[in-house]
Amino acid sequence: MIQEESRMDDLALRLMRCFQVVFPSLPEAKIAEASQSSVENWDSIATITLGTVIEEEFSVQMDFEKLPDLDSFAKMLTWVRSRTGLSG
Repeated sequence: MIQEESRMDDLALRLMRCFQVVFPSLPEAKIAEASQSSVENWDSIATITLGTVIEEEFSVQMDFEKLPDLDSFAKMLTWVRSRTGLSG
C-alpha cells in the first residue's frame, strides 16, 4: 500500500510539472487547487495544450471531447490515475 501511495504521489508531482509547463506564472503552491475558473489564462487553447503535455508525459491517449470536463488539477489527477491503472 505504501508503495502505491508513493507512486500516486509521483503521479501528482508529474502532473504538477505538466501544469508548470502550460502555466509558468502559476505558483507551485497554487497548482493543486488550480481550476479553469481560478487560473486567469486557462482558456480553451491552454486546455488543449495541457491535454497534449499530459499525453506526452504519461503516454496516455487524451479524449479531447471530454477534455473540457477536466477543468481542474484534481479532475485531471483523477483522470490520469484512472488511465495509468492506479486508483485513488
